[in-house]
Amino acid sequence: MIDYEVLKLIWWLLVGVLLLGFAIMDGHDMGVGTLLPFVGKSDDERRVILNSVGPHWEGNQVWFITAGGAIFAAWPLVYAAAFSGFYFAMLAVLWALFFRPVGFDYRSKVADPRWRSFWDWGIFAGSAVPALVFGVAFGNVIQGVPFHFSEIMMPYYTGSFWALFNPFALLCGGVSLTMLVAHGANYLAIRTEGPIQQRARKASVIFTVLMLAGFALGGVMVAGMPGYVITSVVDPAAAQSPLAKTVIQQSGAWLANYQAYPLTLAVPLLGFAGGLLSLLCIAGRRDGLAFISTAIAELGIIFTAGVSIFPFVLPSSSQPGSSLTVWDCVSSQRTLGIMFWVALIMTPIIIVYTSWAYRVMRGKVTVEHIRATDRASY
Repeated sequence: MIDYEVLKLIWWLLVGVLLLGFAIMDGHDMGVGTLLPFVGKSDDERRVILNSVGPHWEGNQVWFITAGGAIFAAWPLVYAAAFSGFYFAMLAVLWALFFRPVGFDYRSKVADPRWRSFWDWGIFAGSAVPALVFGVAFGNVIQGVPFHFSEIMMPYYTGSFWALFNPFALLCGGVSLTMLVAHGANYLAIRTEGPIQQRARKASVIFTVLMLAGFALGGVMVAGMPGYVITSVVDPAAAQSPLAKTVIQQSGAWLANYQAYPLTLAVPLLGFAGGLLSLLCIAGRRDGLAFISTAIAELGIIFTAGVSIFPFVLPSSSQPGSSLTVWDCVSSQRTLGIMFWVALIMTPIIIVYTSWAYRVMRGKVTVEHIRATDRASY
C-alpha cells in the first residue's frame, strides 16, 4: 500500500489536475458561450458558434462533476466547510448552469428571434457566471474563509454572501473569466472561418491581455496581504484533526514557498509565458498553438494558487487554528488508495476517448453547413 503521506500529496496534485482538466475542457465551452452574443452577429453565425462546441460540451461536464466528487471523497472536511460557506454562491452557479442544457437543446427549435435571443443570453449567463464565481471562490480561499470547527468537527461559517465579493476576490473572478474566454476564443478560431474567426481572434487578444494584467495585479496584491503559517511542530502523520495545530497570520507568508523552493517560480512564469505565447500565435494565425498556449496559461494560473498557499487547502480567517491543510483534511488511507487506483485507470481512458471524439468531430463549422443540416444542428 502506498504511504499515507505520499497519498496526501498525490491527491493534492490530482485535485489540481482535475481542476485544470475542467478549465481546459469545460472552460473553453464556457468561453465560447460567453462570447456567443458578441461574436455572432446573426442567427446563422450564432448557430455556427453553438455547433462548434455542440458535439462535446456535454461530455466535458465530466471534468466538473469529477472534480467536485474528488473533493468530496478525498477532502471531505474541505467539501463540508467550503460548500456550506459558499452555499448561495454555489446555488447561483447551479441556477446559471440550468440555462446551458436547456439553451442548447431548445434555442433553435423555435424560429422566433425573441425566443432565440433570450436563450443566447441564457447561455451567456450559464457560461460567464460560473467562470466568474469559481474565480471569486479561489480569491476568498487565498484571503482566508471565515469559518471554524466545533469540538465535534461541525463547520460553522461566520461570513456573509456579499462579503465574498470583495475587491481581491472580484479580481480573481475577472482573471478566471478572462482566462476561460481567451481559451474559448482560441477554440472558436480553430473551428470557424471568415468573419466569426476574425472576431474570435480579436476577442482572444483582448481577453488574453486582460488575463495577464489581472494575473500580474493579483500577484502584487498577494505579496502585500497576510498569509498563514503553521507554528506548532506537529508530525503530519499525527495531525488527523485540523484542531491539532497552531496557525498564525503572517505578512508575506504566501511567498514563502517560492523563497524556499525557487523552482516553484516556474509555475507563475508558465501563466505569463502561456498568455504571451498565445498572443504571438494569434498574430501568426496559429490558432491550434494559441489554444495549447492558453491551456498552459491555465495550468500556470491554477497551480500558482495551489503552490502559493501550500500546504493549506482552506485557511480560516476567523479561527486560523481551524485551517485545513493537505495533511489534515483528507479521507482515510484506504479511501485515498482505492481512489488513486481508480483515477489511475479511468483518467487515461477519459483522455483517450475525449481525444478520439475531438479527432472524429474535427473540422470547420460553417454557415453553409448549418443551413444544410438545419434540423440536425443546434
